[in-house]
Amino acid sequence: MAEVAEMDVQGIMEAAEDGRSSSDARIILVFDLFKEHYGLDVGQVREIVRVPPKITRVPNAPAYVRGVINLRGNVIPVMDVSTKMGGEHHEIHDNSRIVVVEPRGLLFGFLVDGVREVRNIEERNIESSDSVEASVDDRYLQGVAKDQNGELTVLLDIATLFEVEEIVEEEA
Repeated sequence: MAEVAEMDVQGIMEAAEDGRSSSDARIILVFDLFKEHYGLDVGQVREIVRVPPKITRVPNAPAYVRGVINLRGNVIPVMDVSTKMGGEHHEIHDNSRIVVVEPRGLLFGFLVDGVREVRNIEERNIESSDSVEASVDDRYLQGVAKDQNGELTVLLDIATLFEVEEIVEEEA
């Protein structure tokens, strides 16, 4: 599959379609987080961007809101998964990226240690997250995918993690 550094959703989908093997495969973006491989359905991903030199802090925001960035005229909140899970602030380095997502129409980005690839995973190769110990609470996981090489990818439920449903209901 395609190596991914910076890409918009069109490029992500094209990379995934190049390697699609059957209609029962899920297309996921694989990224590094907590020294593990995590995945997210590409249907939720809008784009992947480098971390800018400055993320503007928002006064009185929850600790897991790292701040906001200006992305081509749009102000995008940037979330820190590590802080949301009760850990320390995410350490930013050269490979760090912001994955911009739009679950339920709510646009935001979250920090990851690096983006690996776009991968097709057959539905039959996705198991319950109960069977694997991960750094993230089970309620924020959709399952664990095993590829043909036996490598595991933890499928993250980003909407549940950042309580998107509650935010959308509050705004309505």
